[in-house]
Amino acid sequence: MDARLDYFADPAAGRVLKHVMTAGRELRTLPLPAATRELVALRVSQLNGCAACVDMHTKEATAAGESPTRLHLVAAWREATVFTGAERAALELAERGTRIADGAAGVDDGAWEAAARHYDREQLTALVMLVSFMNMVNRLNAITRQPAGDYVAGSFH
Repeated sequence: MDARLDYFADPAAGRVLKHVMTAGRELRTLPLPAATRELVALRVSQLNGCAACVDMHTKEATAAGESPTRLHLVAAWREATVFTGAERAALELAERGTRIADGAAGVDDGAWEAAARHYDREQLTALVMLVSFMNMVNRLNAITRQPAGDYVAGSFH
């Protein structure tokens, strides 16, 4: 499958994407556990049907030592016993923040308070920025049908 647009060959895309890439690198410096960051990025990407990002974040998580069991269960995290309370709160926040357009309730007070019990203000900011960033990138990739399968861990760091 070929992408509808080649972002790296398009000058207009390049002018914008250099800032997007910088933002993505900056997100990695925020004080959020790496496992949480990859699990959230993976779940948002699953919800949005972004194959390229599912590929990327599965491989990044694996390279960082994440277990196959946890990666396989991200899609069914509510029923899985392998996630910590903090990870579950982050995944709930991520899902609610992603499904706003689905007519869902969005991030209600309960979801926010659950996350706030596990993460400090700076980490909550990191979660909100990550969820928002992933939604943007997922849409860029899904609209243009960016192919998946060839990503190599560490390519965008």
